[in-house]
Amino acid sequence: MFKSGTVVKVLLPNVINTGYDYRLTSDADLGTFVRVTVMNRPYIGVVYGIGDSGIEPDKIKNISKVFHSKLSVTDLQWIQKMSEWTLMAPGAVLRLIINVPDAFDEPRMEQLYSYNASHNDKKITENRQKVIDAFDLNDNEPMSISDIQNIARVGLSVVKTMISHNMLVPVISRPIVQSFAYKYSDKGNIELNDEQRAAADCIAHDIDVGGFSVNVLDGITGSGKTQVYFDAAWRAYSAGKSVLLMMPEISLTTQFIKRFESRFGAPPVVWHSNLTAARRRDIWRGVLNGEIRMLVGTRSALFLPWQDLGLVVVDEEHDSSYKQEDMGNYHGRDMAILRAKISKFPVILASATPSEETMHNIELGRYKHLVLQSRYGGAELPTIETIDLREHRPVDYKINSETEDTKPGALSPVLCDEIAATLDKQQQVMLFINRRGFAPIVQCKKCGWVATCADCSVGMTYHKKLNKLLCHICGRTMTLPEKCPDCGSDVSMRGAGLEKIEEEVQAKFPGIRTALVSSDTMISRGALERLVAQMESGDVDVVIGTQILAKGHHFPNLTLVGVVDSDMGLFGTDFRAAEHTFQQLFQVAGRAGRGKFPGRVLLQTYQPNHPVLMSICAGNRDEFLKKDMDARCSAKMPPFGQIIAVVIESKKESVLKSFCSELSSKIPNAKGARIMGPVMAQLYQVRGWFRMRFLVVGEERSALQPVVKLWLSRVRVPANIRIKIDVNPQTFM
Repeated sequence: MFKSGTVVKVLLPNVINTGYDYRLTSDADLGTFVRVTVMNRPYIGVVYGIGDSGIEPDKIKNISKVFHSKLSVTDLQWIQKMSEWTLMAPGAVLRLIINVPDAFDEPRMEQLYSYNASHNDKKITENRQKVIDAFDLNDNEPMSISDIQNIARVGLSVVKTMISHNMLVPVISRPIVQSFAYKYSDKGNIELNDEQRAAADCIAHDIDVGGFSVNVLDGITGSGKTQVYFDAAWRAYSAGKSVLLMMPEISLTTQFIKRFESRFGAPPVVWHSNLTAARRRDIWRGVLNGEIRMLVGTRSALFLPWQDLGLVVVDEEHDSSYKQEDMGNYHGRDMAILRAKISKFPVILASATPSEETMHNIELGRYKHLVLQSRYGGAELPTIETIDLREHRPVDYKINSETEDTKPGALSPVLCDEIAATLDKQQQVMLFINRRGFAPIVQCKKCGWVATCADCSVGMTYHKKLNKLLCHICGRTMTLPEKCPDCGSDVSMRGAGLEKIEEEVQAKFPGIRTALVSSDTMISRGALERLVAQMESGDVDVVIGTQILAKGHHFPNLTLVGVVDSDMGLFGTDFRAAEHTFQQLFQVAGRAGRGKFPGRVLLQTYQPNHPVLMSICAGNRDEFLKKDMDARCSAKMPPFGQIIAVVIESKKESVLKSFCSELSSKIPNAKGARIMGPVMAQLYQVRGWFRMRFLVVGEERSALQPVVKLWLSRVRVPANIRIKIDVNPQTFM
């Protein structure tokens, strides 16, 4: 306890902060939240230690307000350890926690609007549906105009039009603080099989004993991993602990929420990026005051101000969505394990395709390995086969029946025959292609001009539904040119995205009912719930989607999965390319045959003998992992070595190259570390910033972070240069 009048260090939530000295105006503990001012701007920070700046006492500012709530000492230790590992400043880590600074303010008065479901306007455009979905996503709570725009991703004119048409109606502007005091109970409506019970008992022992442990719940798709960790969640919750169930993306929660409510008698509190500002405040406060003790959330939920956290479940632990690359670079799975180790509580990692980092930790004895080998309820695993596109080439299709014009197809005759046979049995089909839009390349037939983004080093994708070219990096749009802007010749579209696959399916199977699933179409839980309802009611025959479809969805009548382009990720420059492709295709394959009918998976490929595809077809996951991990071990790649990417960015190429040259001249001689570069990043320009990359590599136990810290301390970083540090990067873009 620090007494009133003591000079303390206050950590503030910004990217360069390591703490500033202030004088306490009342007693406070380590971790206590306080309000201070910096250049007359108010901030919420935490007491981080005793003051040590050496500033004259009469120049030290007073703390404006001391709050009653605080972070624990172990939370502060976690902030420090995370800072040391990721090389983010402690203040940058704190910013991830204090991401709702107005949670400490009195609720503001603002005009809110509700969706009027009884309106008479029958015209529901795509943008209006996005607004309706935004209300669905937030349980129809009233929203401000800015919240509606941000969550629905629509312009102000859309919102104002809906207000004028009485589709959105004003409500009392007095804010209401929502209560989340759900009372959960185990309904006892699930009986675990012998495999599940053995795994649940092992985890239960760790929860009862207490202390840090990591249990890897390694189960094939459909094996009932969710019910096992629900069992663990209830055990920790009933013991008075808080429980976090982490999901890689909000898209996973549609059917998950129904299962949760069925098991525990009340819905979970859900945390993700598409919440209203008011709901974020209410949830943040609810976690801080201990009212919320069970929550489902994406990676940022780990940074809520948890009280007595007793269990974290990381579902689909292998998923790359856990890697944050915007506000600092960290891996949500790894930081959850770090937090658990410091605070001494168990972690569960669940996956049908555990990451190689996780498998390596199992081999070293650091993690326990709990295996579920059979599908819950007796469902059979699907058969998986390749279609050799060298022998079964895709057939062109007619654009319409009135002309002879055709377009090159992407579906082989073998796959088309299987689609027809499946539909004849009144069963459903999934076609997977991990490309959004209609065509990924728009190019001149004569001079070779390619439509590229002006701000990013990527080609623009044609989206037929938008009738525009779209950059998938920065979101820039451009009208599709009628002629080549360089030579005036015709432009052509190359490659296939999911919109083109839909066009081909509808042309080859007239009258078929299709649904598209991607980040463009599934922006909310409401949209996903409609898809699930349509699939369950049989209103969709063929669902066509990107990787969103690969995760967590359960469609009992879906018996055929066709992967349009299985080769897409096999030959990437990233050393993780084979692993990621295997995980993605394995997860996609797991969508088939989850009900009473057996499933079949067909992988279209020009490389049927590729080790990844052969392993998937044979069901030899462990053999594939061993071979890939042996190759990584030989190359000293993670998890058998360490890599830190240092990316230098500037809006001026000359400034960037000059600074990188200076940085190269300052590379230290450090034992166990090698610094390579600079080279142009694979995406040389992103949102107008030019990018160069250094790689720092070392052995598995090398201490690379101090080397990077020493190296960067030798140069003065100009204001027009940005440096991004990524420890063990997931991609090299």
